[in-house]
Amino acid sequence: MHIVTAYLWKYITKNIHDIPNLSIIKLSELANVSTSTIVRTMKKKGYEGFTAFKHHLKDEQQTTINFANVEKIDGEIKRSILKNEQEMIRTLNMIHTGVIEDAIQKIKSSERILIFARGFSELIAEEMKIKFQLTDKYCELHTDPNIIKTMSKHLKKTDSVIFVSLNGETEELVDAAKNCYQKEIGTIAITTNKDSPLSHLCELVLVGFKSEISFFPDYEVRSRLPLSVIARILLDSYVIRMKQGENR
Repeated sequence: MHIVTAYLWKYITKNIHDIPNLSIIKLSELANVSTSTIVRTMKKKGYEGFTAFKHHLKDEQQTTINFANVEKIDGEIKRSILKNEQEMIRTLNMIHTGVIEDAIQKIKSSERILIFARGFSELIAEEMKIKFQLTDKYCELHTDPNIIKTMSKHLKKTDSVIFVSLNGETEELVDAAKNCYQKEIGTIAITTNKDSPLSHLCELVLVGFKSEISFFPDYEVRSRLPLSVIARILLDSYVIRMKQGENR
């Protein structure tokens, strides 16, 4: 990313709650950048312009958290709380029950469940593996890139694969998804990027909301909370359906 664009985005992130009330001219003055730089930055981030970005933020800032009982709270901490609440609520609103039902049936009918994940997403995948095993569902987790690529070439049609990936662009996961697609293996993606290569390759896609705010801007360690919410709902729903089947 260009140094001026990176500087502007850092400024916007730091002052994110003030941005919806600023004009492009005022932001230009405060950040000491040109209006054209602002427009270019917005387009690089996937927005039509600054106004579209402000509308996005106004929607994102809608919250039900009540701070009335808190006499004094640090502004940055409050921003962190709001960010997590927004990610959770908007993820819940994005979940399609029909896709959850289809995923449950896919998992139920599969002899083996294999979970592929990399990086910080491995923590969520590990929890999923353990919970599946607790329900007596055969489940494996693979995180090594070479094993993921190799395993994806030797799956059976009675297997199903769950991909856990924030951006859905991790090379080895995309390669594995291609192999599954070619072999007609059932696949489920848990991600925050519906337009990613992984999402386009998977049969079922569960998408969460990823906030633009990051408190670790110099590192790719964005929140996996949306993935965790989706994974929990999928596992809880699976257990509910299994119990209902037992009671019939």
